[in-house]
Amino acid sequence: MRQDEIWDAETAQRYDTPGTGMFAPEVLGPTVDRLAALAGRGRALEFAVGTGRVAVPLAERGVPVTGIELSVPMVTQLRTKADEATLPVVVGDMATATAPGDYTLVYLVYNTISNLLDQAAQVACFRNAARHLGPGGRFVIELWVPELRKLPPGQQATVWCAEPGYIGLDTYDVLRQQVVSHHFHFGEGREARLGRSPHRYIWPAELDLMGQLAGFELESRHADWSGAEFTAESRSHVSVYRLPG
Repeated sequence: MRQDEIWDAETAQRYDTPGTGMFAPEVLGPTVDRLAALAGRGRALEFAVGTGRVAVPLAERGVPVTGIELSVPMVTQLRTKADEATLPVVVGDMATATAPGDYTLVYLVYNTISNLLDQAAQVACFRNAARHLGPGGRFVIELWVPELRKLPPGQQATVWCAEPGYIGLDTYDVLRQQVVSHHFHFGEGREARLGRSPHRYIWPAELDLMGQLAGFELESRHADWSGAEFTAESRSHVSVYRLPG
């Protein structure tokens, strides 16, 4: 499963769920609030901007936002909300693509760094963020914590969400540090729609080392965008890395 196969036109058309899920006000609101505060009076760059779930409302808050996105269909969907002048997008890989201009903030939301499937690419992503930032600039990553503690001997999968009309489960390859997320959507009938995506999971300590290799220092880590304490039971984290100066 290549990323360009996963993020195709069909996925782009179904990605937005206004008012619910990732687009719910209680999810999106704190995300935009925190990023706007971190950007200050500077410009922001979103890696893997997708359909603009975060970038569009952040730009509406007055923060100049540019995006980098690998999937052309996702950019096409974004263009139904914001034009190129309002939200410029560079089509390319977030580990290597370059966006023009200077930025005070680079950010990655909703586990997107795990879409890079090997450690070298993830380190390159940190270094690419550093190249776009000046002294004191910040790189923000939202990422889930691998749920390996839920895997008893002989079991390779965890169910991380089960609700009406949807089941989400992850299958782990602990030798290669790989996981495949399986998304089952179903209604009243017997049929279900399956979507899958591969990822490379990263422990927070490994993420911090990637930051150090790119010249960053860990400034803060919280369990969510609202600033809840990160603990051993937290299922995800928002980590802020800062360049010296």
